Amino acid sequence: MKKNSLFETLEKVREGRPLVHNITNVVVTNFTANGLLALGASPVMAYAEEEVADMAKIASSLVLNIGTLNSQTVESMIIAGKAANETGVPVIFDPVGAGATRYRTETAQKIMKEVNVSVIRGNAAEIANVVGENWEIKGVDAGDANGNIVEVAISAARKMKTVVVITGKEDIVTDGETIYVVKNGHPILTKVTGTGCLLTSVIGAFAGVEKDLIKAAVAALSFYGIAAEKAAEKTDKFGPGSFQFEFLNQLSLTSSRDIEQFALFEKISE
Repeated sequence: MKKNSLFETLEKVREGRPLVHNITNVVVTNFTANGLLALGASPVMAYAEEEVADMAKIASSLVLNIGTLNSQTVESMIIAGKAANETGVPVIFDPVGAGATRYRTETAQKIMKEVNVSVIRGNAAEIANVVGENWEIKGVDAGDANGNIVEVAISAARKMKTVVVITGKEDIVTDGETIYVVKNGHPILTKVTGTGCLLTSVIGAFAGVEKDLIKAAVAALSFYGIAAEKAAEKTDKFGPGSFQFEFLNQLSLTSSRDIEQFALFEKISE
């Protein structure tokens, strides 16, 4: 995969303005919507059982995020997911906090069973717990990794038959065969609530214009990480509040040329 193919995907997003249907958690709704708008995508947040199927069918992608769970929202996610599957709309799933409670883990597994998920994005603990491996997790944050993250990603992709994105200090993207490591990003992202959730929706925007889901994920991760690096540089004397505002600016300002110049990724073997 060459860098020019990544920036072409960014250009597709900005030219096509994909409609990203988000059923996400209440903590991050505003930040997610603003982040997608800054990128150049078109966000919609529709949750009601009465309309989610219709909305999913006309969307470019559907993003499901279980950050703030309740039974009604879960039912809406499954209805929307099945509707998206019927019309070939890619579904991106963020199993926030899987492993923290039985209900959360079982909900993530239920969604994976009932909906054909195109991409699942989470930290190592979340992904491991979705496929039944026991990794430490505290609240909705991952504990220290106690296994080989690449092996977990490959195993999960093969078991779930989907593209797996595990994010952390370095990000792993795999379908169980092809494996990429993306190295862009900045530690301050972990100091702002919702940056992981927004990333999932950004992957949704890229998947909405690019059928090669590995390419879409690598492009989204590279773009997102570069925007974070630029924002961190501009606000290094301040704190996460200033970073959050500047990050939205950089999601708008980060260009194809920036990807060509600063993207750090590589294809690896098992």
